[in-house]
Amino acid sequence: MAQAEAAHVAVLVETSSFWGRQLIRGIISYGRKHGPWHLSINARGEGTPVRLPPRWTGEGIIARVATHALANHIRTARAPVINVSAMELKGVELPRVTTDLQAWARLAVEHFLDRGLRHFGYFGLQPLSHARHHRQVFARALADEGYECSCYKPGRGAGSRAGWQIQQNDLVHWLKGLPKPVGILAWPMKRGQQLIDACRWADLLVPEQVAVLVGDEDDLLCDTCNPPLSGIVAAAERVGYEAAALLDRLTCGERPPKKPILIKPVGVVMRRSTDTLAVDDVDLAQAIRFIRDHAADAIQVKDVLRAVPVSRRWLERRFLHVLERTPAAEIRRVHLNRARQLLMETDMLIPDVAAASGFGSPEYMAYAFKSETGLTPQKYRSRGLVSSRQQGQSPNRIAMQGCR
Repeated sequence: MAQAEAAHVAVLVETSSFWGRQLIRGIISYGRKHGPWHLSINARGEGTPVRLPPRWTGEGIIARVATHALANHIRTARAPVINVSAMELKGVELPRVTTDLQAWARLAVEHFLDRGLRHFGYFGLQPLSHARHHRQVFARALADEGYECSCYKPGRGAGSRAGWQIQQNDLVHWLKGLPKPVGILAWPMKRGQQLIDACRWADLLVPEQVAVLVGDEDDLLCDTCNPPLSGIVAAAERVGYEAAALLDRLTCGERPPKKPILIKPVGVVMRRSTDTLAVDDVDLAQAIRFIRDHAADAIQVKDVLRAVPVSRRWLERRFLHVLERTPAAEIRRVHLNRARQLLMETDMLIPDVAAASGFGSPEYMAYAFKSETGLTPQKYRSRGLVSSRQQGQSPNRIAMQGCR
């Protein structure tokens, strides 16, 4: 039997970022399962001009379309294009598979609130439109919970063209003026690194006075900071996989979707920069810490009371007042988060996940998952990174080679 001709797909995504590399892995995974695909990928750093190879012809393009110039350039190729950028460029109507920024913002807000923080800030790129969009989405998510967001605005002479010293001085001034303790979302990664340096200049403790969370995740760069940075893990590999699947369907004649396909982030990798509890009450802080330290154990409220010398009524009232949930609900939430992490990051069997996340039985875990997410643990896993690496072809996907 003659070997099928490979589909030529151009991938215009920066390769220097963790997000870009993971996204490309998703594309590769889809191409291997449903190809053969030949990918045109050039090593690109942030800010490097993105162009198609000279005289390129192929079946499709997957690109992070962040500028009108790139949008106009790829139109000349007369091939289907899938946009993987979260940016919404005026006048650019391309099928899009990207991170769900609403879910991204809610994840950040929940992470801060779970640490007892009640003051918040945002530090991002200035004055780029996509940074403004990230900031606005985060501020709206906070407003939904009844909180305000202090957004960093550079002073006169402290913009992106100013010297590093001027920028840091301006940032230090902003940090010192914020109520403490404060949780700050920084995006992208380099802004988180800059924020850590500014806190050191300002003699502010991280995370005790300033908890810093970055809106993307790169384990190498996060660990190089002191203290190491917590980061939000976007499901970049799945974005790449689903972008490739959509491109495949479009080449088979399917109409492009009217709305973007939004992929929820995986979760937060917590490191030292947000490992804090902004709780004044020592007994309450001890109870919360006990629950989180026993995320893998099948504990109950009575176990918390053995560790903390208070009455059950006092514990219930303090949890409701500070965290707006009962101790039992907090235990269930911590167990669910542990299970989510194991489902997304490992290939453990479902009963093993239940045992390792304090549920005791897979039936109880399934009940908790269904109540919280509307999904079974297996369906939850199938929507995450593990499925994009390990699952076979789904019935609604059509292989590109069969349509040419």
